[in-house]
Amino acid sequence: MTTPRNTDHIWDLVDQRREAYIGLSDRVFDIPEIAYTESGSVEEHADMLKAEGFRITRDLADIPTAIMGEAGEDGPVIAILGEFDALPELGQQSGLAEHCPVTPGGPGHGCGHNLLGSAALMAAAAVKDFLAENGLKGRVRYYGCPAEEGGAAKGFMVRAGLFDDVDAAVSWHPATFTAVNEAKSLANMRIDFTFHGRAAHAAGSPELGRSALDAVELMNIGVNYMREHMPDNDRIHYAYLDAGGVAPNVVQAKATVRQLIRSRDLAGLRALIARVHKIAEGAALMSETRVEASVVSAVSNLVPNRPLEELMQANLDRLGAPEFDAADRAFAKEIRKTFTAQEIATTFKRIGIKSDPDLLLCDFVAPLDRNSEGGEGSTDVGDVSWAVPTVQARVATCAVGTPFHTWQLTAHGKTPVAHKGMVHAAKIMAGTARDLFNNPETLNAAKTAHKDRLQNDPYICPLDDDVMPPIPGIDTNRLL
Repeated sequence: MTTPRNTDHIWDLVDQRREAYIGLSDRVFDIPEIAYTESGSVEEHADMLKAEGFRITRDLADIPTAIMGEAGEDGPVIAILGEFDALPELGQQSGLAEHCPVTPGGPGHGCGHNLLGSAALMAAAAVKDFLAENGLKGRVRYYGCPAEEGGAAKGFMVRAGLFDDVDAAVSWHPATFTAVNEAKSLANMRIDFTFHGRAAHAAGSPELGRSALDAVELMNIGVNYMREHMPDNDRIHYAYLDAGGVAPNVVQAKATVRQLIRSRDLAGLRALIARVHKIAEGAALMSETRVEASVVSAVSNLVPNRPLEELMQANLDRLGAPEFDAADRAFAKEIRKTFTAQEIATTFKRIGIKSDPDLLLCDFVAPLDRNSEGGEGSTDVGDVSWAVPTVQARVATCAVGTPFHTWQLTAHGKTPVAHKGMVHAAKIMAGTARDLFNNPETLNAAKTAHKDRLQNDPYICPLDDDVMPPIPGIDTNRLL
């Protein structure tokens, strides 16, 4: 018997929690915290886990802001992944269609992670009740994961074995459209290159100095020349962390540049990193300085899983897209005035459909197989997807064309548009997890597909054992 569209008991279990989890999302929005400093946000999630009756484990992988809640007994283990970290300098009053920071230069939820973690925990709680009501064997886990933005916390958690007994993982991300996420992302590594030279009077005896800043600039020139000779989809970005001081009359004895190196897969990443190291060594040789390299973080590319993607698509097709009203569209129309035409067009490219300038909010579910275009970012969900079969949804929580990692995305954070998308995402994840418990054959197919995918390309964690997460006590602002 086919379940009628838009009716499902597990979705009712989500709806029963609507107001409580909107409150959780809004509280996390109001205390934006960047990578590895999410002490307030994790406590909000811990309080909700306790209220829901989960068994709680703290300090996962020795990370104080990582948390897990588990419910159920025996059987398969389904993980639902949440995040709650913010981004620097993206603080913004929610609901305003003009730039209005809460605190000038303060952090903000410019990627919607206040929604991400809340919906994930909401889904896990609904699945917990479903298992109990039906007397089913199985365990649902909520993983509260910090530091997705540049901190690679999930990579450290995978390396620590925290997913070794998990059968499948489910997650989502706020978006401008609603669809099963295409498992495309760039593996990346952040490396700090610190050059050590020799100070001298820049006018009186410059010949005695060896400039670390010169070395940094030579390295950047070398990397820029390499861009013509690397794969089109690879990316390298840089930021000066220490330019050697503010005195131009002193030859800079120490300077540090961060290189963020991205590639389509781990093999390509390793090859590109080796080339960047050679350029650093060459810069040191030319400037007669010494270079030290320190890995800050690294993430893997996403691994697709067709059985899980088809299962999530079936839930999306039954549920449909979030339903927005006239007030939602009015806000979308106002904030769209701050977007460029190119930003709006990018949304449509990423879902592979013709651009429609009159579409303010996504009112459809994109097909599973679509001809999408556009650039790719990175996510530490990639490392989880190498460890266990993983699937993610994208759900509309903002106006079509909203650029992420901007104040405009933050401005949506506590709006009805964001809340509706968040609850919708929880239903998608809860339904997908429920179906995995109900259909062992689908779960087995997902595990087989995952095993086959890794048979000739096994996972090698990009984080060496001696690389530790930069938790408080180190300048965590340098992560981002």
